[in-house]
Amino acid sequence: MADIENCDLKSLSPLQLFEKVTEQGEKVRALKAGKAPKDEIDAAVRMLLSLKLSYKTATGQDYQAGLPPRDLASINNGTKEEDEDLVDPWTVQTSNAKGVDYDKLIVRFGSSKIDTDLINRIERATGQKPHRFLRRGIFFSHRDMDQVLHAYENKKSFYLYTGRGPSSQAMHVGHLIPFIFTKWLQEVFDVPLVIQLTDDEKYLWKDLTTEKAYEYAIENVKDIIACGFDINKTFIFSDLDYLGTSTGFYKNIVRVQKHVTFNQVKGIFGFTDSDCIGKIGFPAIQAAPSFSSSFPQIFNGKENIQCLIPCAIDQDPYFRMTRDVAPRIGLLKPALMHSVFFPALQGAQTKMSASDPNSSIFLTDSPKQIKTKINKHAFSGGRDTIEEHRKYGGNCDVDVSFMYLTFFLEDDDRLEQLKQAYTSGELLTGELKKVLIETLQPLVAAHQERRKQVTDEMVKQFMTPRKLAFEF
Repeated sequence: MADIENCDLKSLSPLQLFEKVTEQGEKVRALKAGKAPKDEIDAAVRMLLSLKLSYKTATGQDYQAGLPPRDLASINNGTKEEDEDLVDPWTVQTSNAKGVDYDKLIVRFGSSKIDTDLINRIERATGQKPHRFLRRGIFFSHRDMDQVLHAYENKKSFYLYTGRGPSSQAMHVGHLIPFIFTKWLQEVFDVPLVIQLTDDEKYLWKDLTTEKAYEYAIENVKDIIACGFDINKTFIFSDLDYLGTSTGFYKNIVRVQKHVTFNQVKGIFGFTDSDCIGKIGFPAIQAAPSFSSSFPQIFNGKENIQCLIPCAIDQDPYFRMTRDVAPRIGLLKPALMHSVFFPALQGAQTKMSASDPNSSIFLTDSPKQIKTKINKHAFSGGRDTIEEHRKYGGNCDVDVSFMYLTFFLEDDDRLEQLKQAYTSGELLTGELKKVLIETLQPLVAAHQERRKQVTDEMVKQFMTPRKLAFEF
């Protein structure tokens, strides 16, 4: 048995070893608290020491609770090896025109790939065709989605939590990705949804007043509502507003804060001694919605409702911290589904910037602006001349127009036809851009029309703490 365990341990990544040590530590504490037999406690302690030794052998670091291995922390601190992608909640950079290497990111972060078996299981559980974001690997990674499905298959409900950091008045089409997918998840599983607007975070990190941050939050809420969420099943809240009204929410923030040290958040997020204490305390605020007791009006005070968080992979550090803390405060670990990044028009090397109007298509853009931006700024995978393109074909892996179509063109057959035609040289870059323009113009126009129907009263209803259409 020991040989098998040692063999298994050697195959684990540093983060997986870290999580094994954490879980075994929790088991030891539970056995001691339950006054288990001494030999059982001793065996669990020996296993814990063995795991800690394996962790140190693999990483060269002593295990510290809540502080992942430094190879992960270095990503978040902005230090990286040559050609290594930089991914944290504030920065995404890669030297590869194809974008971030997500297979490497899965290994580095210690998450699990969303494979065909999991997608098929989601289809069986819901009775619905998997969303195009699943079919095309746009949501590509997860943590504990299998546990969520197991609970659902056994008639246990869960809830969804996603969010938005309101750094500008206008959102762009990339901001729609988590909301489009979350809306689908809510519909096929028929579960409650909470949406956090982290206006407090934007005040702490950006040159904004609290009033301006809250104003941006309200404007963003209108765009979120325009995605078509059910008001009877969805609660949207601003941190600056909700935090002062919910004892359950604040209690969970404090519980998380008590169990995470300054040294740990420095390791996870790269904070320095010169960062304001608001930044240091903020991760607990983003963690709190992961726990159902933060919303007593929805879950009737229950602490055992599983949470599933659809988000971009750059938000994972927040929830690695959350998942580490959760068992130590007697709460369930949230499950996650991670999406790839939506590329800037200029190429997949960086995230888009709200301060650069030409980096993306904004939800306020007119049809003419959409056409101009795509024709002028969308990075091409085509050849330098028509003759070369006809002969050698285009590269869909780096062509931003094709990347955008993988997000927004629903028809799988049509997408494959475009890929074949562009790769063979039959379809020119200008023709591919025309398809994208004709796809995005009606999509943005329809969103703008729905947004016009969103009234201040509707915003107030969505943001009022209340019971939703579920019994818990």
